[in-house]
This record gives sequence, C-alpha cells and structure tokens, in this order.
Amino acid sequence: MASTSQIQDQVSPARVAFASAIGTTIEWYDFFIFNTAAALVFGKLFFPTISPTAGTLASFATFGVAFAARPIGGIVYGHFGDRLGRKKMLVSSLLLMGLSTFAIGLLPTFDTIGIWSAVLLVILRFAQGFAIGGEWGGAVLMASEHAPKKRRGFYASWPQVGAPSGLVLASGLYFVLTKTVSDDQFNAWGWRIPFLASMVLVIAGLYIRLRIIESPAFRKVLETDSTSKLPIADVLRTSGKQVFLGICSTFGPNIFFYSASVLALSYVTEKTGVAHQSVLLGLLAAALLEMVVIPVSSAWSDRVGRRPVLITGAAIGAVVAFPFFWLLNSGSVGLVLVALVLALAVVHGLIYSAQSSFLSELFETRLRYTGSSITYQIGGMLSSGPTPFLAAALLSWTGGTWAISLYMILGSLISIGAIVAARETFDQDTHVEITPSTRVTAIEAPEATA
Repeated sequence: MASTSQIQDQVSPARVAFASAIGTTIEWYDFFIFNTAAALVFGKLFFPTISPTAGTLASFATFGVAFAARPIGGIVYGHFGDRLGRKKMLVSSLLLMGLSTFAIGLLPTFDTIGIWSAVLLVILRFAQGFAIGGEWGGAVLMASEHAPKKRRGFYASWPQVGAPSGLVLASGLYFVLTKTVSDDQFNAWGWRIPFLASMVLVIAGLYIRLRIIESPAFRKVLETDSTSKLPIADVLRTSGKQVFLGICSTFGPNIFFYSASVLALSYVTEKTGVAHQSVLLGLLAAALLEMVVIPVSSAWSDRVGRRPVLITGAAIGAVVAFPFFWLLNSGSVGLVLVALVLALAVVHGLIYSAQSSFLSELFETRLRYTGSSITYQIGGMLSSGPTPFLAAALLSWTGGTWAISLYMILGSLISIGAIVAARETFDQDTHVEITPSTRVTAIEAPEATA
C-alpha cells in the first residue's frame, strides 16, 4: 500500500486537473484538426462534384454532424459516469476519439471510392462528436470534485484550457505543413499527417489518465448508495430550469469561438487575400493568449462569483461583433490578429473560463455528469454546430458580414439573459471538502489500483 505522502500526491487537485487538461487538449486537438481541414481541403477532396461554394457549405455541414452527436454522447457517458464513475468514462472517450481521428487520416477520398468517402467521413465525424460529448463533463468534474471549495472555479478551468491548447496544436501543425509542403502535396497527403499523429498523443493521454483516481465527491455517492438509476430522467424532472438556462448561457461564447476558429480561416483568405499561413499564425497567437486568460478569469470568479465574469464576457461580445468583421475585412495581418484576439482570448476566454464551474455547480453530485454534459453539449449543438454553416449561408445571401454580426450579438444577449436569470453558484457547498482522510479513503478504493 502507498505511503500517506504518496497518497496525497496522487490525488492532489493540481495533479488531477493537469491530467484532465492533458486529455481534454488531446481530444480538442483531434476535434480542431477536422475543423481546419474542413475549411481548407475537405470540400475539394470529398465533395468535388459541386461548386466551390456548395462544397464549402457541405464541408461545414459535415463539421456540424459532430454537434448533433455530442448530446447523445453526453447522455450515454453521463448515465454511466453518474452510475459507475468519472474516470472510466474519461478513458473510454479518449480512446474512441483517438481511433476515430486516426481512421479519418486513412480515409480514401472521392476520387478513390466516390460518395462512400463522404459517408465514411460523416460516420467518423459522428464518432468524434460522441466522444467529445462524454469527455467534457468527466474532465471538468474530475478537476472540480478534487478541488477545495474556494478554488473550484480555478481547477475546473484547467480542462477548459484544453480547447485553446488543442487549437494551438492543430493550428501550429497545419501552419508548419503549409509552410513546408506545396498546395498539391498538402491536398494529396499533407492534410492526413495531423490525423495520423493524433494516435501518439492519445497513447500519452491514456497513460496519464489511467494514473488518476475517482473523485472523492463521487465516492461519497457510492458509499451512501445514492446513485440514480436513470440520471437523465432525474435531471429533467428536478433540474429542467437549470438545464434550459445553462444551454442558453453557452450561445455567446460558442458563436464567437467558431466564427473565429473555423469561418475566419476560409473567409479572410477568400475575401482579402491574406495568406492561410498568416491567419493560422493569428489563431495560434490568440489561442496562446486565451490559455492565460482562462485560469486568470476563473480565479477571479472564485472571488466575485461566476455570473459577473460570464456577463462581462458576453457584454464585450455584443459590443465587438461588428468591429470583429471590420478588422477581418481590413486585409491587414495585424488587424486580423486583433480581431482573433478579441473573439478568442477576450470574449470566449472570459466566458469559457467560468463556464465549467458554473454549469457543473447547477447540479447535485449524483446527477452532475449527466446534467452538466447535456447542458453543455445541447448548447453546443444549437449554437456551435450551425455557426460555420449559417455564417457562410448569411455571407452568401447578403454579400456582407452585417447579418453575421447581428447573429453574434443575438447569441451574446441570449447568454446575458440566461446568466442573469440563473442563481449564483460559486459559494454553494456542493462538493466534498478535501482533507487528508478523504484522500486516504479515495486511494484505498479498488479504483486506485488501476
């Protein structure tokens, strides 16, 4: 049996949060390399028989399939996460994401197998969405349920850092590829490299995640035999209002994030002639800055509350929706960078930082995986998934970006209304307080030998 010092080290909040963040980074990397490929090459490789504009729309529609799968993944993983534990679900979701992403890297294109290439792409994209649907809730809960009460927001934000970290990895690798291979080489085989390389990251992530233990809060649920037989039914019966307000609160940050990370990548080059490499570099810089904003803002939410931080981010989003496109349309690399920083590091960073703790604290421990997962994932399905497609359609319909800006403002206002209507959660005693005795109890459980 491990010594007391070893036990405390194994279940320290920082160690668990780091393990959650590493796994989340890998899963979002897998998710974002698809987003980037959808903007750059998938229209030409999998939908070549239609016009370039229609091909881009079809590619973005394929991108959106994952968001239809995410709530399903959230329900399934949430069910078993609230009945069997958080750790098992985190390991399985990471494995599913890795295998799906690797398979996309091996996928034949339209020129080889015709329409079946697009069908297989959609199936694998669905699997990616299903996996990410189960990932987020488990990663956030493992971090927050190991954390002391007054620092829940800070530790719960570590998995949130996985989103910009994954974007950094994805954008950085694509940037290197576009600088080192020709366009023809990239279209022929270069785009596959990020997908195939993901398996190395998945193996490393699995090794790290298998070394953490179940959260003390969920172990308490098991010890008191208070697990729910059907978590989704209990969530909808007892917490319907929280689910609705939580879903609405995600609209603002999601619309901004995907407008910047997906739409801007193709829009800026097509409309202003700024090179793909420059936009990718701008995304990389903005995501790096967001990695700093998230933990700082979440620590602020531990002092002043979740709602002030969330409302501040959404209000800034409403203000900068029009300037965002004015900056993108400038054709200046520097101003494009400013636009991406505003959208990712400022608007999304502020809201996303406190979002994890805010959504998870809306639900009791025995229903928290299911409740937070379906809330976050349905919000993503309704706001993130349609954004690239709707934005591209609005751009084609109006010939300008004003309608997209209004769409971004609407999302921000919906978020503000929902957050104002929701209760403050940061000062609620919703978790087991971490003590040395709690650590010993957790590590002595069979799960710790995994």
